[in-house]
Amino acid sequence: MNAGEAGPGGVNARRAGPGGVNAGGAGAGGVNAGGAGAGGVNAGGAGAGGAGAGEWGPDGRRLGVDVGSVRVGVALSDPGGLLATPLATLRRDERDSADLRRLAELVAEYEVVEVVVGLPRTLAGREGPAAQAARGYADALTALIPVPVRMSDERLSTVVAVRTLSDRGVRGRKQRAVVDQAAAVEILQGWLDARRSVGGGAGE
Repeated sequence: MNAGEAGPGGVNARRAGPGGVNAGGAGAGGVNAGGAGAGGVNAGGAGAGGAGAGEWGPDGRRLGVDVGSVRVGVALSDPGGLLATPLATLRRDERDSADLRRLAELVAEYEVVEVVVGLPRTLAGREGPAAQAARGYADALTALIPVPVRMSDERLSTVVAVRTLSDRGVRGRKQRAVVDQAAAVEILQGWLDARRSVGGGAGE
């Protein structure tokens, strides 16, 4: 799917009004994908390794990124850092890195101050091949953009996204078209909620 396009029955941010328009132009019948990201936020390290207390950065828009082997889901926050909404689904391009370049364009287009990449740890908290791939993706993105890249624990984010979409009647091909965006919303919303709970709000 091209950047900025949502599939039929696209995903809407939580608390969106009836018929509301999301940041990525989701189609009518959007699905509420809000809620805190599963697993919370990785509190260790900085840069492409997660935000610790006091390292949550300034107010401004943030991108949430769900890295998959085939697609990359992208979510965007409002400038106040309260609400994550679906933005785009990008096709992975390991040969030419077109997906990474598109993310860099989105960072500039929306004046993003930070990027939050999901870190798929196991339920036991270990990092397997998927987590290593996500870290490698974050490192590659860091080299292309002038803003920090954070890692956020995304255990079960895709599971939660699939369940939310299914509960709203979005299944099959329609679900596959937007599940990556929904997972990115879960990742970013969880990070935003944790940021506020730690006290990383305006002026800090």
